[in-house]
Amino acid sequence: MTHEQLLNDEATYIVQTYKRPPFVIERGEGVYVYDTTGKRYTDWVAGIAVNALGYGDQGVIDAINAQLAKGIIHTSNLYHTEPQIKLAKKLVENSFADRVFFTNSGTEANEGAIKFARKVAYNHGHTDKFEMVTFSGAFHGRTMGSVTLTPKDKYQVPFKPLLAGVKVAEFNNIESATQAINDKTCAVFLEPIQGEGGINAATPEFLQALRQLCDQHGALLVFDEVQCGMGRTGTLWAHEQTGVTPDIMTIAKPLGGGLPIGAILVTEAVAQAMQAGDHGSTFAGGAVVLSAALEVLDRVNTPQFLIHVQATGQYLREALEKLDSVHVQHVRGYGLMTAVEFDIDVSAIISKGFDAGLLMVNAGTNIIRFVPPLIIQKEHVDELVEKLQLILETL
Repeated sequence: MTHEQLLNDEATYIVQTYKRPPFVIERGEGVYVYDTTGKRYTDWVAGIAVNALGYGDQGVIDAINAQLAKGIIHTSNLYHTEPQIKLAKKLVENSFADRVFFTNSGTEANEGAIKFARKVAYNHGHTDKFEMVTFSGAFHGRTMGSVTLTPKDKYQVPFKPLLAGVKVAEFNNIESATQAINDKTCAVFLEPIQGEGGINAATPEFLQALRQLCDQHGALLVFDEVQCGMGRTGTLWAHEQTGVTPDIMTIAKPLGGGLPIGAILVTEAVAQAMQAGDHGSTFAGGAVVLSAALEVLDRVNTPQFLIHVQATGQYLREALEKLDSVHVQHVRGYGLMTAVEFDIDVSAIISKGFDAGLLMVNAGTNIIRFVPPLIIQKEHVDELVEKLQLILETL
């Protein structure tokens, strides 16, 4: 099919919930993707912080093919598989957690965390302890429970009424959190570094206060590291840099190397509340996906790899700070999770980026976030800043 035929059929047959640019991605290699006309783009999005090892990584391909060769793509969770057990063990050995529950996505992981938190309270006889606290600027997903934890009108208003018992406190405001959390709170949800909210980090003092408030009121502290976890910030988990440990952590995006996966990591106390039949998923924890995830975790979780993320991320921010434009207001970030805040709508910058062979994504109206493959190099940073400078000069 021609480029034009593909775009016409997309407009005819697919529900129009996405605003996609007018090209069709056909293949990828390293940090580059190519469209059907052969044009090359340097990818600063990575499938929204997913493709940690870029495109066409041979290790990931070999892991997938080795499992496919065994003929087991799907068994459901009625049976044991080796990749599931191996990955759970590695995640536990490299985190605060004692047990793991696998899902198919970050949204599903957050939905599961909601159920886990309410079941813990229920098991302790607290039938009125069902409230949850979320924070301004949060993004936890688009299904009914997770979207209730995502306090933004455009995501919520058309789908009300939402889940009952959710309070919204101000991010990084200890006083606001103190007023929201009480003895009826079963869980407090937040991203240690907000992604969709604009790459805003929770301060260590704020997280420490939340830990104390949760302990005081018998609530669970839930960290959503769907976007900021798995090496993205230069440590395996973003919260490691704060010294604060959650009761539950949800992860997803980069774990599967591009294949759909999520996971809920929990302490033993949380795990003991969940019994056979309390939660489940037909497709979660499939052998092919988890084989890829084992490869990704082994590769990312090395000192050399994480040092590269830290160094390249710092180089990226220093380079972006040199952009000569009155529209650039602020550069911030951790590892390879960086934002540039502008005083204008960034949609035109992103659109001109396509013309220049750059894939970029916004985080709100006036912020561009850079969450590239973690294998990005300094030479790619230099190319990005050079092209961005030219784009900004046309505005």
